[in-house]
Parts: sequence; structure tokens; C-alpha cells
Amino acid sequence: MNKPFLLFQPYPLKNIIIKNRIFKSAMSEALATEDNLPSDKLIRLYRTWARGGAGVLVTGNVMVDRKALGERRNVVLENDRHLTLFKKWAEAGTENGTHLWMQINHPGKQVFKGVVDEAVAPSAVPFEPSLQKFFPKCRALTGEEITAIIKKFAETARLAQNAGFSGVQIHAAHGYLVSQFLSNKHNRRTDEWGGSIKNRFRFLQEIYKAVRAETGEGFPVSVKINSADFIKSGFSEHESLYVIKELADMGTDLIEISGGTYEKPEMTGRNIKPSTAKREAYFIEHAERLKKETDVPIAVTGGFRTKEGMEEALFRGKTDFIGIARPMAVYPALPQLLKENKLQKLTLTQKKTGISLLDDHAMLELTWYSQQLARIGKGKRPKPAFSPLLSLFLTVLKNGSEVFQKRRV
Repeated sequence: MNKPFLLFQPYPLKNIIIKNRIFKSAMSEALATEDNLPSDKLIRLYRTWARGGAGVLVTGNVMVDRKALGERRNVVLENDRHLTLFKKWAEAGTENGTHLWMQINHPGKQVFKGVVDEAVAPSAVPFEPSLQKFFPKCRALTGEEITAIIKKFAETARLAQNAGFSGVQIHAAHGYLVSQFLSNKHNRRTDEWGGSIKNRFRFLQEIYKAVRAETGEGFPVSVKINSADFIKSGFSEHESLYVIKELADMGTDLIEISGGTYEKPEMTGRNIKPSTAKREAYFIEHAERLKKETDVPIAVTGGFRTKEGMEEALFRGKTDFIGIARPMAVYPALPQLLKENKLQKLTLTQKKTGISLLDDHAMLELTWYSQQLARIGKGKRPKPAFSPLLSLFLTVLKNGSEVFQKRRV
């Protein structure tokens, strides 16, 4: 019996149908205007991706508070003052029957020095010294501030819906504020927001409920969450399963599985074992365990590099959607190329100059991929063979020593 080809089969969520199983995961575009609004480059980038054939496009994180930027050139949506620009973005990203979901986020203490006035967190717990040097000291949020942030998530979701985005994704992974609340390492609170995993989940739970109340049952609300933080005393796989099952019972439309934080960046693939890389998807085992305990639709992001591997994961029921991120910066029409059998395998090499000091500290890969996104935003083609050394030179020329700061993954 021949296997059915599922990659380009439609998938019904509760209230909508996604045309195929390709799920463009969030990447940091850094293409906002100086006023943190959608730029023409950002709009063109998403129009290009929509025409490329993906079923779902998830935006890079859109911040819910102008006073809480993860990095410069983040998009912020906190009021309807410039909603026309967001409508243009939504219109571009929903061409060709594509769904465009806005990823909504608050960075918490994961904010770079010089970007915001202060950093806030569940508790005043610093990062490890080697990482803390990139971030300002944080202070613990008050109960009133926590309630205000929950309302901001809901307001941003409402505005995204009004602008024409077809869904939202709450970012609860990668060490940002929601992730910080979930982590026993970073959340040392003794009130209703800390302690047991039930209490640490409360912040995400209340955000979801507030977003759902503002947008209604017919509007897709997704959550991106870690399979684990991969750090001692951090968010564990067992806790992740508990949270995801709770979210499923609450009616979450889709869960995207990722993993890691700045402290342990497993989502980049740098620390992945060869046996895991061979299976392609980095977090597929967690998804498999989850599929045995809940029927919530799942997207797994990180590691998929062959059409055969994507089809196999879908056929075996390990995931419902194939999460793709960096390959879309090099192949913006990747879904169409896969559909037409013009591409069977993705080859993405690590970007290195050969100078270890630079490769270790300049976050070269992130700047290299950001430059590819900028090229697409300008209406140009990506340059897969673009020199990493030239990439670094151009970045330093444009940004000076800031290139040696870490950037969002």
C-alpha cells in the first residue's frame, strides 16, 4: 500500500481549513520602522511568502507594549492609531489563501541593554553572569502590573483581528516573559502566580482566556511553547505536557512545539545530537508523547530538511504541521518548490567566517539570515552563497559594535 502524500492536503482546525501542512514559524525580521510600525519591506516580505504557497505564516514577535521591546525594530501593536498599516500587512500576508497569524509577545527581562528603560520579570532573578552582561538588571512585577500585561495581550489580539490577521499566536517559549513565568528557575514568586506548575501556568492561562474573550471562539488562537527549557530547575518536559493538556482543554486551536532559551538555545540546532538531527525534527519525540495524550493540533518546528522527512512525520502521526523557519529565508517559495518536486532536500550550512572569536560572539547566523529577509523585503532574491565574512562586514558597517550583542533567535 502506497503512503498518502499529506504535505499538501488541507487540514481542518475548529473553525477554518488550512490549505496545506506547511507552517512558516516566526523569525525575527527586524524590519519595523523607527516608530516600530510595519514597514514597506516587512509587508513585501510577507506578500512574497504568501505567494510562495505556505498554509500558515506566523509573524515575528509583535510586542504588546512599546515600553517592552525585545530588540530594536520590533513591531508594536498597542492601539489603533496606525491600524491602516497593519491592515496592509494583513492583506499582503493573506494572499493566495494563506493564513497569517500574529505572534504576540512581551520580552520580560530578556531585553537588551539600551533598548528599554527597565527590565521586568516574575521575580528579580538574574541570568547566568556570562549572559546577564547583555541585559539590564530586572525587577519583579507587581500583581497590578501582571494584570495590566494580561490586558495588553488581549488588546493586541483584538487589534490584530480588526486589522485582518486570521489568527494570533501567544509566544510562551524561548525565555520571554510567559516562558519566565512557567520556569521554576526564573519564577520564585510565593503568591498565586508562582510555586506549583498550576500557579506558574496561571499567567499564560489568564492571557489565553483574555485573548479568547476579546476575539471570540471563531478566531484561531495558537500557543508556542517549549518542550523543555533544557536547563537545571527550568521548565521540564513533564510540566510542558501538563500545560499543553490544560491549554487543549481550554480550546487552544494549535500548539507549536519548540524548545530552549537564550541560556540553552536548543531551537537553533547547535546542541542537537547527531541521532536527533538524523530524525530531522528536533522536538518530535515530545510531540509524539503529546499526541498520545491529547488531540490538539500540533506543529513541530526545527530541523526538517527533506520532503521525505516531512511526509514521514505527517504519515506517522507525529505532527499535524511542518514548522519551517530559516529555510524560508533562503527559499521564500519553498512550499511551491516542494509541491512541484523542484526541491527535495534543503541544505543549510552553518555560517562561519573561520575566525573563532567572531563566530562565537557576533551571532553571525542571525545577522546573515536577517540580511536575507531584508533582501526579500526589498524585492530582491536571497543569496544562499552570500559570504559570511562579507555579511559580518556589512553588519558592522551598518550597526557598529552592536553586532557583538546577542539577538533574538
